[in-house]
Amino acid sequence: MPNMIANSFSLQTLGACAARYLTLVGLLCAAALGAQASPLPDFTELVKSNEAAVVNISTVGEAPSRMNRSGPRNDQLEEFFRRFGPPQERENQPRSRPRSLGSGFVIQSDGYILTNNHVVDGAEKIMVRLSNREEYEAELVGTDPRSDLALLKVTAEKKLPALTMGDSDKLEVGEWVLAIGSPFGFDYSVTAGIVSAKGRSLSNPQTGNYVPFIQTDVAINPGNSGGPLFNLDGEVVGINSQIYSNSGGFMGVSFAIPIEMAMDVVKQLKDKGRVSRGWLGVEILEVSRDLALSYGLKRPRGALVARVMEDSPAAAAGLQEEDIIVEFNGQDIERSGELPQFVGRAPVGEPSSLTVVRGGKKKKLSVTIGELPDQADLRVGSRPSSKDNKFGLSVRDLSDQTKEQLGIDVGVEVVNATGIAARGGLMARDVILRMRTRPVANTEALNDILDDVESGSIVPVLVLRQQRRIFLTLKVPEDD
Repeated sequence: MPNMIANSFSLQTLGACAARYLTLVGLLCAAALGAQASPLPDFTELVKSNEAAVVNISTVGEAPSRMNRSGPRNDQLEEFFRRFGPPQERENQPRSRPRSLGSGFVIQSDGYILTNNHVVDGAEKIMVRLSNREEYEAELVGTDPRSDLALLKVTAEKKLPALTMGDSDKLEVGEWVLAIGSPFGFDYSVTAGIVSAKGRSLSNPQTGNYVPFIQTDVAINPGNSGGPLFNLDGEVVGINSQIYSNSGGFMGVSFAIPIEMAMDVVKQLKDKGRVSRGWLGVEILEVSRDLALSYGLKRPRGALVARVMEDSPAAAAGLQEEDIIVEFNGQDIERSGELPQFVGRAPVGEPSSLTVVRGGKKKKLSVTIGELPDQADLRVGSRPSSKDNKFGLSVRDLSDQTKEQLGIDVGVEVVNATGIAARGGLMARDVILRMRTRPVANTEALNDILDDVESGSIVPVLVLRQQRRIFLTLKVPEDD
């Protein structure tokens, strides 16, 4: 009997302990989940405090380029809004004098307004409408197509509400941001998201590679262009400028110009009416894994010099083709697109330092940065003189006139590519400039270079293709 009571007591005690344990575990889990969960930000006060400084911009004049808007043209969407959109936003101007809608924001209470260049490009008349529906005709102070920025000035009887500029360099990927603008003409629309990436380099005929874009997933559509991007402190950290879209509408990828770059442009436009940027005078390419191995790098990094322009700062500094630039003014170059951004912000006429990898060894150079000039077009030509070689290449020499037109001293044109050459990416009409770091003066020089290639090696080839220089690699198979 005593044993039975003892066994019963033990079971009861054990059950009670287990219940307490499970309760404690549940409380701990709930506390952990509560600690991990954070409330979503409330944007209401931010919007109330700043929306009055965001403006709607409309223009009358020549039609802006469709490709300069926030995304490609979508004819069906535009027709829908033309017919069924809000009456006040329909296109009621004559076709020769169209209205375009965009956004902007007041940066100084005396009437200075910042927007995108493509919003006002070609306009004869620029109208700015405030949140209280007051309208002003704006003066165009200056534009900078390379950064896609424009500075406007309106004259008002009273001071205008102005926004506070922030520091986009302090932005963190994953941080909340908010946009206010006029997508499709719907004034003062608010959208929010997070920073997806920083320092994006976009190959754009308008901005080139000089803008280190902030990538976000904030919903941006045509009409948001030129509007502000805020951080949670209500400070402007960027100017919404572009979207990546296959449809013309938002697809989760949008880009903003960092506010530091924008304010530097503003200062130059106000001081001298134009913007000057640093210029090195090189054409550069990304370093692939194969190219990194062929040039003695442990991993892909830096900017590979495909061309050094004549009479350029790079030429004066002794920079050479096939140098790999890995540092500029002490800043590491991980991707080639970072170099134009650093050079563009460098002071014109002042020395800068370069670190390059040449022949597998690091070398330091000093270069006096020049001012970025306008680019000139090149023309292509050739003369027949076909020869063959064992790598599957059929090539021909170029005439002196063709070389002069192309701006090159050496090179041979590819007539046909098969075998190793085709697998390496060579195509007909490519112009081979260098191979294995050696210039290719003519077909005879090319065959001499190929005769020295060992089996199992990776051969870097500098090619001029459609007026652009690219690097390819030929992988030579091992001998059986």
